[in-house]
Amino acid sequence: MAAFQDYYATLGVSKTASQEEIQRAYRKLARKYHPDINKAGDAEEKFKQINEADEVLGDPEKRTKYDQFGSGWDGQFVNQGYQGGDDVHFRFTNTDPGQFSDFFQNLFGGGGWDFTGESGLRGGGVRRRRGRDHETAINITLADAYHGAKKSIELERVEPASDGRPTRTRRSYDVTIPQGVTDGSLIRLAGQGGSGSGGGEAGDLFLRVNILPDSRFTLNGHDLTTTVDITPWEAALGAKVMVPTVDGRINLTVPAGTQSGQSLRVRGKGMPVAPRRYADLLVNIRIVVPQHLSARERHLFEELAKESRFDPRK
Repeated sequence: MAAFQDYYATLGVSKTASQEEIQRAYRKLARKYHPDINKAGDAEEKFKQINEADEVLGDPEKRTKYDQFGSGWDGQFVNQGYQGGDDVHFRFTNTDPGQFSDFFQNLFGGGGWDFTGESGLRGGGVRRRRGRDHETAINITLADAYHGAKKSIELERVEPASDGRPTRTRRSYDVTIPQGVTDGSLIRLAGQGGSGSGGGEAGDLFLRVNILPDSRFTLNGHDLTTTVDITPWEAALGAKVMVPTVDGRINLTVPAGTQSGQSLRVRGKGMPVAPRRYADLLVNIRIVVPQHLSARERHLFEELAKESRFDPRK
């Protein structure tokens, strides 16, 4: 007899959980136990259990049948079919043998039903279901996000083989990185997710953008921040200094009397916001004193100390 499986416990949700709560729990656990990420010996089996639970609880119709008959399962439905009332008649069809547990296959026939009757479901044939959406990360540079780019990536996927067992495959994708893409945003590759069942369309593949750290800039939304060192005399007298931007260098005017830690805003030198529109670059000023003085430099600083009446502590 096939052992009962508590799909709610597998996903860690209550029996009253909403579909949104179920999907959030599934995505969190799928990322945790995905065999590409988790190398523990039992990760692949847990990943399979999580997918089976989502296959049932993520489908309102399957979930209803599971809630009605799952906990009282005693094996009586095996290869018999079941009449669930005067308004619905269905028979189980094993459309994907080996992918799911014996409990699932006995109760659901491997994931497909043929329905007839007046339940509001379309009669005849295996139920069509869209494939699952998949998500993974893509690493890009700040320059890729600034200019836009074309990238070719190769991903390892876990997909069911002809016998239903999970198997690893590698697939290449050509990806267009849009100009101005932000950290954490999603790039959608339509139809590149999980395969549909019963003739259903494939799901989508979403690439979550991870903009790699840049040695020159810190990214805050669309604005960029950089730090520039200046001398005490440049700060006191004012100066023009070279400042890096993503697409080159510019001359920045440092006003006389600029303080260490002060930020100067350069309009339009941040990341793209819209076509021909850019955010800003914030330049943090850091005043740096020489660590080693020549005799002449020391003399001039001593003269300045005697002459100046400036006291920063007052």
